[in-house]
Amino acid sequence: MSARVLIVDDLFPNVKLLETKLALEYFDTVAAMNGPDAIAICEKGLCDIVLLDVMMPGMDGFEVCRILKNNPLTAHLPVVMVTALDQPSDRLKGLDAGADDFLTKPIDDTALFSRVRSLVRLKAVTDELRSRALASREFGMGDPLALATAETGLNASLLLVEDRRGSAERMAAALGQYHTVTVEADPQAAIHVAAEGNFDLVLVSLDLEGFDGLRLCSQLRSLERTRQVPLIMVAEAHDRARIVRGLDFGVHDYLLRPVDRNELVARVRTQIRRKRFSEVLRSAVQASMEMAVTDGLTGLHNRRYLDNHLAGLFADPRLRERPVAGLILDIDHFKAINDTYGHEAGDEVLRTFADRVRLHTRTIDIVARYGGEEVVILLPDAGLAEAYAIAERIRERIEGTPFQVHRDTRSVAVTVSIGVANRRPEDVGPGEMLKRADLALYRAKASGRNRVEAQAA
Repeated sequence: MSARVLIVDDLFPNVKLLETKLALEYFDTVAAMNGPDAIAICEKGLCDIVLLDVMMPGMDGFEVCRILKNNPLTAHLPVVMVTALDQPSDRLKGLDAGADDFLTKPIDDTALFSRVRSLVRLKAVTDELRSRALASREFGMGDPLALATAETGLNASLLLVEDRRGSAERMAAALGQYHTVTVEADPQAAIHVAAEGNFDLVLVSLDLEGFDGLRLCSQLRSLERTRQVPLIMVAEAHDRARIVRGLDFGVHDYLLRPVDRNELVARVRTQIRRKRFSEVLRSAVQASMEMAVTDGLTGLHNRRYLDNHLAGLFADPRLRERPVAGLILDIDHFKAINDTYGHEAGDEVLRTFADRVRLHTRTIDIVARYGGEEVVILLPDAGLAEAYAIAERIRERIEGTPFQVHRDTRSVAVTVSIGVANRRPEDVGPGEMLKRADLALYRAKASGRNRVEAQAA
């Protein structure tokens, strides 16, 4: 997978060296010689990943990383810090700033390419979520990017797969201050525990006794229940080849033994933040999809959803062979309710009306607000007689109990008129069936309201 890599370094020879290495692997590159220029490039969306030198005059790499990760516009960008320093405290400082990984000069080509490819794949998934989640702002849901960026990465549920007792105890103790940790020494049992446990992250030792830890990572990546769970490998420094293979097939990060306590905590927090970032965006996407087909006042489906569903019922040859009926419901004298009790009371009546209609329809029925005080109900696999009986039952339930308004301080008598029609073989589209139901509704109103009328024979 190709991508555009932003190289940030104040030394031109370093920039050219990285540009050459990445070009040989078919990556596009863009360069910045200082922090402010790098931030500007990122804010314009001109890169997919950032290779960020730590030691720069003025604004150093740590500050640049912190600014990028705290900005909703750039928080999703993977940042790999590049430094000549190789102390745990330096890595911790970078991870605390939000860096996704650390590369030490002189840069190992294998580590560079595997890390860039891994992070670019993760970003591609996040980008799709971001673009869809931004649509949720059109529905007045606030800014999902700001909400996702504010995630702390704490109070997660972790699974640690480690059969070295001392190592397991040390890591569990370090992580236990911030998260809930489950330790599993048996790799076979770990698969079942992970699938059933709803964990936020799994750490896997690659050196399990009599079992290939990398195979366990592969199994966790392939299972539906654990496919989205972040994975961190724990490996020996000499096991670079397996680390690269793990990153290639989707493991998110790794730690080298001896595991530094602070780095362990920081890397876990980074992965949890990234996971929850995606979850917030995914929730925003789901909510916006629901709002796009839902009436905001009543919670019923809206006209758009109804039209799409009707089109499918009449266009699919298989569905045309099955019966379908439609009801059009109109609250009687609704304008008088608004005029007498106020529009807020009218809204209360509409919400209660929608709730009662839902209670007395089947799960397969489609109930949608058609406009104003009108509701349409589609009844799959229902003939005219069955549809008429359902309509009559709804009419009785609406009339039978007064509606409470003004926060349950007043009662309003409400009735409904209903027109019923079913699909006929000669119907070309749904409009013809709905027109007959609308004519039946007109007759119900003309005949005194609070009644059900079926289409003319």
